[in-house]
Amino acid sequence: MHSEVEALIARSNRLGADPTTTNYAGGNTSAKGRATDPVTGGAVELLWVKGSGGDLGTLTEAGLAVLRLDRLRALVDVYPGVEREDEMVAAFDYCRHGLGGAAPSIDTAMHGLVDAAHVDHLHPDAGIAIAAAADGPELTKEIFGDRVLWVPWRRPGFQLGLDIAAVARANPQAIGVILGGHGITAWGATGEECERRSLEIIRTAQAYLDGHGRAEPFGPVLDGYAPLPPEERRDRAAALAPVLRGLASTDRPQVGHFTDGDVVLDFLARERHPALAALGTSCPDHFLRTKVRPLVLDLPPTAPLTETVARLRELHAAYREDYRAYYQRHATPQSPPMRGADPAIVLVPGVGMFSFGANKQTARVAGEFYVNAVNVMRGAESVSRYAPIDEAEKFRIEYWALEEAKLQRLPKPKPLAARVAFVTGGGSGIGRATAHRLAAEGACVVVADRDAGAAATVAAEIGGADVAVAVTADVTDGTAVTAALRAAVLAFGGVDLVVNNAGLSISKPLLETTEADWDLQHDVMAKGSFLVSREAARIMTAQGMGGDIVYISSKNSLFAGPNNVAYGAAKADQAHQVRLLAAELGGHGIRVNGVNPDGVVRGSGIFARGWGAQRAAVYGVPEEKLGEFYAQRTLLKQEVLPEHVANAVFVLTAGELSHTTGMHVPVDAGVAAAFLR
Repeated sequence: MHSEVEALIARSNRLGADPTTTNYAGGNTSAKGRATDPVTGGAVELLWVKGSGGDLGTLTEAGLAVLRLDRLRALVDVYPGVEREDEMVAAFDYCRHGLGGAAPSIDTAMHGLVDAAHVDHLHPDAGIAIAAAADGPELTKEIFGDRVLWVPWRRPGFQLGLDIAAVARANPQAIGVILGGHGITAWGATGEECERRSLEIIRTAQAYLDGHGRAEPFGPVLDGYAPLPPEERRDRAAALAPVLRGLASTDRPQVGHFTDGDVVLDFLARERHPALAALGTSCPDHFLRTKVRPLVLDLPPTAPLTETVARLRELHAAYREDYRAYYQRHATPQSPPMRGADPAIVLVPGVGMFSFGANKQTARVAGEFYVNAVNVMRGAESVSRYAPIDEAEKFRIEYWALEEAKLQRLPKPKPLAARVAFVTGGGSGIGRATAHRLAAEGACVVVADRDAGAAATVAAEIGGADVAVAVTADVTDGTAVTAALRAAVLAFGGVDLVVNNAGLSISKPLLETTEADWDLQHDVMAKGSFLVSREAARIMTAQGMGGDIVYISSKNSLFAGPNNVAYGAAKADQAHQVRLLAAELGGHGIRVNGVNPDGVVRGSGIFARGWGAQRAAVYGVPEEKLGEFYAQRTLLKQEVLPEHVANAVFVLTAGELSHTTGMHVPVDAGVAAAFLR
């Protein structure tokens, strides 16, 4: 790796690690340096710059665009003017050095045209507070003198790069600029100097806000709008989240994220929050993530839940009408189609913020950006008046052809994208395999298991909290089931896909089967499935998005084997629950189906806990040969693995069987005695 590249990545990662310095996927950094041209063998001046769509905090070499500096700067001579500046992005491709690397971003000109070896462009809260203040130019002069200069708002692009380069040339004493309505840019002769100057601008701006800002810039606390106590607040959030997720998914399914951080709660408790929220966010990165403005509930947190839900439905309908009107006011014949009229941010006083996106990361990041926006509003209001760029400019950014092209380059969503799965018994065996398969197909997964450690292990195997979380759940306890599904709702906004997999088995003859044996197996499988399905159905009906409930039943729900009365009866109960719930929940678009496995020995939690030894004794085979024994009694002569059951769950829920409910799918390699009749 080139030494300049190595240093650039380290600098970028440091700057990107602090959300108050720059937000996720926001800003860009660059370095210029000499390298060997593999064609001529001579030296060539290169620009390494963070590419389109990358994130500074996690930037690697693959996320850099690499361009010939002489060719990039030669574009100035063919620049057709600001009305056609979007054409310059395609021209950047003709300046690239070699193959690979990231696509150059719209900000490439800013980095290439400034006559300094290193450039940082960042979106710090303190910097944007000055950039979005009504008297930003005057504040910039007062705070920085001639060391940092003001550049009026201009949409990111080639012309903005020319503007910044001109300011830097005309002011050799300057270390950077405040970009009106946008952020900051700093430069330096070395990477260390550039980073130091970036941090100087941010810290100087923050010190000014801290030293000169008035108290309570959002006004006094509104009577009745103080935050609810933490537990009450989260109970209220769990009740509202499925409703809000359903509303936010009117145009397309969304995943949710909830935050009740102090920054949000204080903002929503204050008198001026409705007026400030209506102004929308300012920095382009903010409103691209959060939409032009949030939906704000205008009721106190103590309002009755039914009244709150009814009002949210009214406000959502009004939001959609307002958004359509916004689109129609500014759209031209060349504008991309409207992408959806639902809010990305919903603010509920006393409770917190709900944010939505196509996946959990997008939803979470949207919420983080709105927290940045609140910090910006606080800073601007404390020393001036918050004055974001006007609505027409916001529309130009949101429906920019280049932004649309970036969206079109995104990969096609996976089959279970934007779906939230809740898998019981997910810590081992069939549950573990199912959790992995559903996550691999795009679902967010809640791994529920009585064994907290096993659930956490499986969730960690799948990935971070944006794709999987673990919850402890004893499915025999209704209170525990409610708490587990509440955790799922707070993690992802709701639940769409439930897999009733938790189970156990005790193999005994009738005369040796105790009441405790009977009760335990029925409590876990029959009662447990009922409790989970009941609570999940409440959430799914509140969402109004349909859903799937899948029971992992058994061949034994149909086949009468020896020494198996309690297990077989419990599985038969589960099998009939499938039919009963399919009949009852179909009107809500909730499909209920079952999977009937058999002989899943390898990787099975049930078999590992003594069931294998018991069944091996019944059939008179060594326990290590039990899987082979089961395979030989099937029509296909193949052993059934947990992954085969997981495959069936996926097929039932991925959409191709959208008109199928009340069905059981055998996954037993062919057991004629268990054929469905």
